[in-house]
Amino acid sequence: MSIRQGSFTSESVSAGHPDKVCDRISDAVLDRFLSLDPGARVACETLAADGKIVVAGEFGTVERGHFDAVQEGAVKLVRETLCDVGYGASDRDIDPQRCAIEVWFNHQSEEIAAGLGDEAVLGAGDQGMMFGYATRETPALTPLAWTLATDLVERATRLRRVGGTPLRADGKSQVTVRYADGAPVGVQAVVLSWQHEPGIDITEIRRYLEREIVDAIVPRGVRTPEFRLYCNPAGSWTIGGPKGDTGLTGRKIIADTYGGSCPHGGGAFSGKDPSKVDRSGAYAARWVAKHIVAAGLASRCTVQIAYAIGVAEPVSIAIDTHDDDAVGAAVIERAVREVFDLSPTGIIRDLDLRRPIYAATAALGHFGRWRDPAVYRWERTDRVDALRCAYLHQGGRLPREAAARTQRFPVFEWER
Repeated sequence: MSIRQGSFTSESVSAGHPDKVCDRISDAVLDRFLSLDPGARVACETLAADGKIVVAGEFGTVERGHFDAVQEGAVKLVRETLCDVGYGASDRDIDPQRCAIEVWFNHQSEEIAAGLGDEAVLGAGDQGMMFGYATRETPALTPLAWTLATDLVERATRLRRVGGTPLRADGKSQVTVRYADGAPVGVQAVVLSWQHEPGIDITEIRRYLEREIVDAIVPRGVRTPEFRLYCNPAGSWTIGGPKGDTGLTGRKIIADTYGGSCPHGGGAFSGKDPSKVDRSGAYAARWVAKHIVAAGLASRCTVQIAYAIGVAEPVSIAIDTHDDDAVGAAVIERAVREVFDLSPTGIIRDLDLRRPIYAATAALGHFGRWRDPAVYRWERTDRVDALRCAYLHQGGRLPREAAARTQRFPVFEWER
């Protein structure tokens, strides 16, 4: 979404949010399958409601024993995941050791398996379109509002790991950024709501959230004159997680990506192996968009990739540089096709997606500075020179002083 004048808002949620817990469980199941069988086909969904967790899915493995091993260990895996998130009380969130857990695993349809082909020439796992985005608003080339919202959640999560905090597992944030002439000029509003221990006055909780989290992430010098702060605006929040709300895999797809700064194809990521282009295609789109901006070909870029089920090559690749006058999107598209193999096989190979790396992506989003490029290769920019050369070969001209064309927001903690 392009904002020239006005404000834009994004949100983030903690690992203890009931929907994100379900994402985490589904991705933990995926990782367990991939650790046994890197070629496993996985589509896992999780439901959390009060004291009950239901895990269901469709799976394909080379050996039947791999399927059986994950199914037999699924209950233990769920309990470990709930503990890792920080739950522990049936009256406040969910008790990992006593909650009811149901596991319903099914084998992948033979028709679907046959239609997708083998790893050498893998067809897309479904039809659909995926989007990637990059912008110069932050050093990680992620949108500022979403980056700040996620940093607030990360800060609170870090405090909980250290200990001595009144905060529990469930929480969410929201940040509004003011724009002028297409560039961010200040933070207009912050909303931070966090589950906390009972018996603590709400005024004390609000002061703690402001002092220890908001002030550490959003310095007063970058707040607009009309800045507003809302800490637990609804009052005390002591009951959270599945006790406070039902959770389901795939319901936080905007927080998972770019906070609404670009379109979303609608497909969730968690619980899906990389043959599903909902996941791998979105990672590739981010990889391409980040390269385009890092190469100085655009200040902001949205990439769309579309697929047909069972077909290896994308139906279309669309590049949107958001009316950046210095470049031609058609030339960039031709250069992208020259440098990147965006077939499912090419994406899985180049990003090394057959590894058990996904459980960690179920918190703090799938992109940006929270993803180590050595592990999450869609955050790498190692083909910048190749993309520039291909762009020039296709007849493009590199804009002068590309890195300075968008105003950089004032320095934050992660840039120091």
